[in-house]
Formats: sequence, C-alpha cells, structure tokens
Amino acid sequence: MTLVWLPFDPADLGDAPTSLDYEVVDDISDLDALPASVDDVEVFVPPYSVGPQVRELIPRMRSLRIVQTLTAGVDNVRDVVPDGVLLCNGRGIHDTSTAELALTLTLASLRGAPGWVRGQDRSSWEPAWGDSLADREVLLVGYGAIGEAIEARLLPFECSVTRVARSARDGVHAFGDLPDLLPSADVVILIVPLTDETRGLVDAEFLAALPDGALLVNVARGAVVDTDALLAELTSGRLRAALDVTDPEPLPEDHPLWSAPGLLVSPHVGGASSAMWPRAHRLIRDQLHRIAAGEEPVNVMSGAY
Repeated sequence: MTLVWLPFDPADLGDAPTSLDYEVVDDISDLDALPASVDDVEVFVPPYSVGPQVRELIPRMRSLRIVQTLTAGVDNVRDVVPDGVLLCNGRGIHDTSTAELALTLTLASLRGAPGWVRGQDRSSWEPAWGDSLADREVLLVGYGAIGEAIEARLLPFECSVTRVARSARDGVHAFGDLPDLLPSADVVILIVPLTDETRGLVDAEFLAALPDGALLVNVARGAVVDTDALLAELTSGRLRAALDVTDPEPLPEDHPLWSAPGLLVSPHVGGASSAMWPRAHRLIRDQLHRIAAGEEPVNVMSGAY
C-alpha cells in the first residue's frame, strides 16, 4: 500500500482515499528522530513552515515518487528532488490569502496607514490626506493564478491594471516590455516565481524607470528585488515600497530596511490566513484521489509521471 506522509491528520481531508496508507509527520526539524518509515514513503507533503532540513530529508527518502508542497514557490526544494521524482506545487492554495495581502499592503501604503498606527501609539490625532487606489495605473508583474486573483480584487477599486508575465500572450505583456510600461506605473505589484530570470529583476534600472512617488509591492520572493537598489530609492524619498518578502529573510534586527522611509514590511504572511487550510486540504485530497486512481497529478513543476 502506498505510504503518504502528511503534516496534518488525514481526517482533515474529509474524504481521503482509503487505498492509501497515511502517517502524520508534522515536525522534521530533527532528522534523527524521524519515523523508521522514512525509507518507505512514496508521497511526501512537507509541513508548511518548513526549515532547511527538508533539503536534506528529500534525497534520503529511498521510495519517494511524489513531493507535494503546500507552497506555490518550489525554489527552496526543486534542486534537491531526485531525478524521476515528481515535484508538485500548491497552486491554488494561496491565491485568496496572497491576493488579499497584496491589496492590504497597497491600500495601507497609499492611504498612509502606518502613520495612523504610529499616531495611535503616541495618542496623537494627526489627520492627513492620502493617495487613492482609484484612477491609478497598476502594473501587475506575474500573471499566474495568484496574479489573476490579485487583478480580480484590484478592478473594483476603479484602477487600471496592466498584466506582465515571462512571455507575452493575449492581453499580457512580456518582461521585455517593462521598460516601456514602468514610466507610467503608479503601483507595481510583484508576484513572480523566483527563477534565474526573475532573480534581481527589479534592479536599479527598473526602479529608476518608475515615476516619482510610485509604490512597489512585493508578495513574490525577496530576491526578485535588488535590496541595495531599493534602499537607495527609499532613502532618497523618491519611491515607496511594501514588502511581504525581503532579501535577506528573515530581516536582521539591524538591517537598514527597518528604518527606511516610505516602507511597510510584513513578515512573509502572504499565505498565512484562515483561507489557506481549507484550500490546502481540498488540493491535497483531490491530488491523493488522482494518485490512488493512477491518474496524473496536477501542478507538476518537474519530473515525469
């Protein structure tokens, strides 16, 4: 019987296939304390908040056939998944939560919410005008499932959205069009995977092309942005930013980003909401039913089935 390691109780799935065998392994921080069944696992769903130990664990799983992550990004494990092992991501799990956070960061930054919080901490009543999202030009860099979810939430705010992805398609610009699009963007929202192509995509040249006062929102990966280049623009007061992800991450206590003007930072909580687990359980349940039936899984990122 196929053994599946889950980071939660199989009962949470509601209707898990009975033809599979399950074991709950929700802590892999101590690799020496893992169950003896590690050699028999064929389907592995790593815990959501997983540390670097997963990179050492995956190559040790001798019977492994499928790794199913709970994250949309797989850059932290892709290079350690052995040849012949299928790697599937959590596409669909985080669309709602991450889209909500992208809107939260955008609206909070434009309207000046951090200033309200600081005023409240001082018991100081300080009304001020802020920018509206209405009538703004928003450049959405990354147009996968989460990008689509962000757009769906942006449009009711009466703004214009321009879509950008790695390659052009109907209604979507390619990365190569960015130099022509950036000068008119009031808000840039990043939701691209971290790849060789996107690492450092937002560099000094990218930022310099933005108009004064533009807002950069990153709910993608920290390394998509050149931190030093962004710091220079923030320190000058020319641009604003809202970051759910940083490079480095976690952000050290003494890092200059903490005190950079015009910056709002959240601690990588894009997927961390009550919307996540129902969608995670649904995806894993449906994926396990496909596996039990001998069908090809969805969300395949690498490997062959």
